[in-house]
Amino acid sequence: MLKIAIIGTTSWGIALAVITAQKGMEVRLWARTEQEVAALREKGPDPDLSPEIVFPPRLLITSNMSEALDEARAVILAVPSQSMRQNVKLVAAYLGKSMMIASAAKGLEIGTGKRMSQIIAEEINPRFRSNICVLSGPNLAREVLNGQPAATVVAAENMTIARKVQRILTTPNLCVFTNTDVVGVELGGALKNIIAIGAGITDGLGYGDNARAAFITRGLTEITALGVALGAHPLTFSGLAGLGDIVATCTSVLSRNHYVGVELSKGRALTEIVGSMNQVAEGVSTTLVARNLAQNLGLEMPITEKVYEVLYENADPRQVAVAMIGANAGHELTGRKWKLFSFFQRRK
Repeated sequence: MLKIAIIGTTSWGIALAVITAQKGMEVRLWARTEQEVAALREKGPDPDLSPEIVFPPRLLITSNMSEALDEARAVILAVPSQSMRQNVKLVAAYLGKSMMIASAAKGLEIGTGKRMSQIIAEEINPRFRSNICVLSGPNLAREVLNGQPAATVVAAENMTIARKVQRILTTPNLCVFTNTDVVGVELGGALKNIIAIGAGITDGLGYGDNARAAFITRGLTEITALGVALGAHPLTFSGLAGLGDIVATCTSVLSRNHYVGVELSKGRALTEIVGSMNQVAEGVSTTLVARNLAQNLGLEMPITEKVYEVLYENADPRQVAVAMIGANAGHELTGRKWKLFSFFQRRK
């Protein structure tokens, strides 16, 4: 019987644990404390909106890392991005040569600007780095937990690893695609959260469908430009980890980052909004990191800059919203230090 470990009781970690256990695998879901274990066992996966869903018999919740990882063939790290390094350090001692290591986090580390796969690679035995992969896509956890159809993508430099994780995670309602562009898949999943905050602001201000469509499109172009500058393939951003994820998080009421934007448009303080949430809105920290990366590269990112001003400089969302969509309008594939126009223009 295939055994997997999932580190982290985020909504996405819980959803992955439930669907893989329902598939018949032996799943160990690691929680930080015994109190958290007891609370989960008592309340279930989603007590507020889906009380009928229960933890499958093959799913064990534990706060013992050794128990969670014993004989596991794969470990999935579904933790907030800013705690990824800390959690990898806890996991590292239990890893084996044949154990696949998947990141399901969508963010960038403050201070270093590093992607989650880079953090994992730094904290584990170098012999195991070829087993690293990343998971991303339009995956609103509650929909997946409720068995609604969805698709995602797993990326690894080693396609054999990607295919193995694909087989583990594929269910009748979750279609898993593969990719080798780890950089693009990770950046797509992280950077779209910035755009989702901006989309929440424009939606909260009642700008309408035209504005939302324009904003999503311009946002996708902007994060693609940064992705390409950091070594990603531009076409990855037209896939599930890019366009797919940005559509889901910019339009769904289940999106935490979109919620932050909507609440900001009402005049609420960021600290108040974040303090009222029981899950992390990754776009808040990612905006800070992405802005720093763009400035270091001399790269133009007008939407990211405006979202940063709202989040960190107390700018009025009403004053920056229109500028987020049409700032520095020119050819839609050009911007300072962007490589998109030369990449996509017709070759003579």
